[in-house]
Amino acid sequence: MKIMLTCAGRRNYLARFVKEVLGTRGQVIACDASDSAPAFVESDLWFTVPPLDHPHYLDELLSICREQRVRLLLSVNDLELEGLARRAPEFRAVGTIPVVSSPQVIALCQDKWAAFQFLRACDIPTPDTYSSLSDVRQALANGAISFPLMLKPRWGTSSIGVEYIDNERELVLAYEWGKVHLQRTIIARLSQADPDSCFVFQKYVPGKEYGLDIVNDLNGTHVCTWARRKLVMRAGNTDRACTVVEPRLARLGEVIGRRLSHVGCLDCDLIVTDNACQVLDLNPRLGGGYPFSHLAGANLPAMLLAWASEAELDPSWLEPRAGVLSSKYDGVVVVNRQVPIGIPTTAEDHSPPSLPAPSPPLLQGQSAG
Repeated sequence: MKIMLTCAGRRNYLARFVKEVLGTRGQVIACDASDSAPAFVESDLWFTVPPLDHPHYLDELLSICREQRVRLLLSVNDLELEGLARRAPEFRAVGTIPVVSSPQVIALCQDKWAAFQFLRACDIPTPDTYSSLSDVRQALANGAISFPLMLKPRWGTSSIGVEYIDNERELVLAYEWGKVHLQRTIIARLSQADPDSCFVFQKYVPGKEYGLDIVNDLNGTHVCTWARRKLVMRAGNTDRACTVVEPRLARLGEVIGRRLSHVGCLDCDLIVTDNACQVLDLNPRLGGGYPFSHLAGANLPAMLLAWASEAELDPSWLEPRAGVLSSKYDGVVVVNRQVPIGIPTTAEDHSPPSLPAPSPPLLQGQSAG
């Protein structure tokens, strides 16, 4: 049994979780566009593949799956989900089960405006959201909403382009700058389908922020929901969290799981107040918050392996303990001991490298999605 992790990057923990489940029964294969990805250290086999936007990226993954007889493929990157979903039949034809939802589910979840409409149609509470600057201005003018607001890329990831808006002037400035900044980021191509409607404006909702792992089986049938209280965020990802067992969150996850019929794990962000749970975002993949559920006793890799092998689930995999507070931390590993690094010999070689724009800070009380 071989399980492939795509866009493995810095997710050493995920490679380790899968490796612990496999034991001597199989191997973990990691793929990444960088040949120095830290997750390679935790994997049995690793492959350097083209970048996500390369025209042959999916062809390369498919070739590796065929040659290595990969049984399961796990993705944690929003930017490859659409392609994997579209070409899922080709992977299944070579014996690989891509843990990815249908193209329709991927498209709905990744479009914040479509997700808002879906949630409202299901009578699931979610903040008031507007798809254009003119609409949100009209709503402000007639008193339907008030500041503060959140500006979010309609198709986004990792808090890129998210802004907190406190007044009319900030609204105009954030929107105008957002259109410029968005085209310089990794999510620029996601907005190409509708460049004139590439942002949504969402009512800011104060409250306690939670995350859900909504787990369906490989046929899209809901199985369980795991919840955690988010304590600290970093660049759009949960950095510290505490697991909770809360019936109303479990019921909410069940409703979403049944209505969406997604495959595998769906990461859901929400705000909880005394009176309601308001869903902010639906991310149709294994999210950065899953490790907190895993360390509390949940075991999604074991569940996926059992489903792929047509084996019975161990009930303990479905029930993480409440009150387990966990934190991510920085670490350093040697990736390769034999990489020669040359010494710059010309003036040009001393120019500083270009760096990506920093992610905006995330305010307490509202997820970026």
